[in-house]
Amino acid sequence: MPRNRTAPRVVSFGECMIELQGEAFGTMHQTFGGDTLNTAVYLARCGRRYGIEVSYATGLGDDGLSAGMMQRWAEEDIGLDFVRRVPGRMPGLYLIEVDPGGERRFSYWRDQSAARAYFDAPEGHTPLEARADEIDALYFSGISLAILNPAARERLWAVAQQLRTRGATVVFDNNYRPRLWPDVATTREAFRRSLDLASIALLTLDDELALWGDGTTPLDAQLDRSLDAPCLEVIVKRGSGSTLVRVTGQPLTDVPTESVPRVVDTTAAGDSFAGAYLAARLGGASAVDAARAGNRLAARVVQYRGALIERQAMADLMA
Repeated sequence: MPRNRTAPRVVSFGECMIELQGEAFGTMHQTFGGDTLNTAVYLARCGRRYGIEVSYATGLGDDGLSAGMMQRWAEEDIGLDFVRRVPGRMPGLYLIEVDPGGERRFSYWRDQSAARAYFDAPEGHTPLEARADEIDALYFSGISLAILNPAARERLWAVAQQLRTRGATVVFDNNYRPRLWPDVATTREAFRRSLDLASIALLTLDDELALWGDGTTPLDAQLDRSLDAPCLEVIVKRGSGSTLVRVTGQPLTDVPTESVPRVVDTTAAGDSFAGAYLAARLGGASAVDAARAGNRLAARVVQYRGALIERQAMADLMA
């Protein structure tokens, strides 16, 4: 867990994009989002009571949209000191279309986003590398890996290794999106490397099955494989099913999810779980209690549209 200091510093690395939500050629609502940014916001909100400091590491351009996103992150108490501005680049863009059952369909425009160029600088000169000794916990996801070229992934892993060597926390969230990867073999190797470095793994079982299964893999077999990840702490999320918590040296525990009257939008369910889980865990809670906090916030988030719900909608969970 974090070094002994008054305010633990957590850095979330990844990509935040401009989000459009609505009907094609109809009314669109504009905001921003991305898995690791969503987690950073929910972690900052839930972690404030514990004195946790959260920063976001990403690449942004020198355009107005980038400046506007940074302003809004600052309003969420997200530190900007790990952001790298990349002249001439802009944020990526994605469109969310939500069906009547609350399930999402995504369309992306991100090939030239500034976040992909984060490590396009001399080795050791990105904020993440230069200030690694200030980080108590690093969070990244399968999507974080997917936007990077192989050399950039090596540099991210090098930071993670540096942190683990001195006893800091490294958290990997599997978030597997097949369209972002050139092939399954490359993805599997990248995920293996990340799990070898992580102290905490946050795994969604459906994503695990999509990546590691062969179309005939029994669910129980995949579950056993996921729980066997080489991390001190493994959390397996199973949708509306109970969340499994496996901590080295402790019994496997089922943590029930919370029922909701109506699912409106599942966007950021996993991201909000991660934010609440890490806030509680880094704040001193047990893994089981942290999973309860994650399930509680995720149940709240799916009852609203969009990745980031209003603060007042979760005010009781931040107290």
